[in-house]
Amino acid sequence: MAEFTKRTSPGKLLGLSLEALRADYRLAELSEANCETNPIQQFQAWFQEAQAADLKEPNAMALATATRDGRPSARIVLLKEAGEFGFVFYTNYSSRKGRELESNPYCALTFYWAELERQVRVEGLAERVSKEKSEAYFGGRPKGSRLGALASSQSEVLPGREPLEMRLAELEAQYSTIDDVPLPEHWGGYCVRPDRIEFWQGRTNRLHDRILYRRKGVNNWIIERLSP
Repeated sequence: MAEFTKRTSPGKLLGLSLEALRADYRLAELSEANCETNPIQQFQAWFQEAQAADLKEPNAMALATATRDGRPSARIVLLKEAGEFGFVFYTNYSSRKGRELESNPYCALTFYWAELERQVRVEGLAERVSKEKSEAYFGGRPKGSRLGALASSQSEVLPGREPLEMRLAELEAQYSTIDDVPLPEHWGGYCVRPDRIEFWQGRTNRLHDRILYRRKGVNNWIIERLSP
């Protein structure tokens, strides 16, 4: 691995001192005694608290994927369903993340709720949800979002924004009197079936609480505390 050579003074970025940026975490604690035995129930409890705290888009999560040879990429997507089956989101199957998930279904999700000093990390395998499920979700989206899914060849290079807006205008005219926008063949959902879920609660002096659930068998989970 090539050695990184600092070209600016330590901890400096555009004149700002990054070394001085720090916060102490004191809001809550997480222990084996006060967490659920099932990680999905623990996630649902934390998610409800995030909603109650009126956080903006608490369902926003970083999705990390990788090519078959291990080159990673990450982006923010929105969680649309969570339960014992796993974590569901929707996307363009032809996008970079879709292509990577098709060649390497192992992926990771990260939720970060800064106001609650909490983080949840999920690891597992992604698989497509049924076409019927994708159709049901797609049909409930705003019409503009459905037309946008038809208009965009996600992750493909564009010469500018104008071709995209022209394509959307064409579709708006085509479906001006039709509400039934069909589900594109290249669009649908993935369900991430977790085998590891970690809950992180910020604590003072950087001695954070980290509780890891590891799947054992189909319905059983091992609970472990990790060093911060």
